[in-house]
Amino acid sequence: MSEEGFVSWSQRQFQPTCVVDFRQKIVAWDDLPKWRAAMRDSGKRLVVTNGCFDLLHLGHVTYLEQARNHGDALLVGVNGDDAVRQLKGSDRPVNEEHDRAAVLAALESVAGVCIFADKTATRFLATAQPDIYVKGGDYTLETLNAEERKTVEAAGGKIVIIQFVPGKSTTATLKKISRL
Repeated sequence: MSEEGFVSWSQRQFQPTCVVDFRQKIVAWDDLPKWRAAMRDSGKRLVVTNGCFDLLHLGHVTYLEQARNHGDALLVGVNGDDAVRQLKGSDRPVNEEHDRAAVLAALESVAGVCIFADKTATRFLATAQPDIYVKGGDYTLETLNAEERKTVEAAGGKIVIIQFVPGKSTTATLKKISRL
């Protein structure tokens, strides 16, 4: 490992060449129950998280990698554009929902991405039925949406809170851009 924590090219294990298509990892809302059933049938422990993921940055990819490492596969729920406006304000999202889903799907740590329309993730979680539900460090078990927590726990899921990377946020990135 280098000083920055990155693996040098000489330390990497190269995989045989295969076709890569991130679009196959985007799960339509109506297909989510079938996708979840297939995941369960394969015996994999499903980790689920959700959010806006408007401008992807180091904090996001670190969080998603850590989330994925709590199980065998990571499903990311992406708030739809209308929900992001309700949560973040009329000037958001910067990137529309399908673009945000595509960028997330291209990440190695992500097994699937599903856009959901609601402001809260309750319906998404009821459908995704996570074995492990991961949220960022701005939440505690006490401040997590009570319906979301109840939905996960009622289905036997575990909730994990992961700390954020300090100073890395979409809001901070947008403030920096506005000063240019």
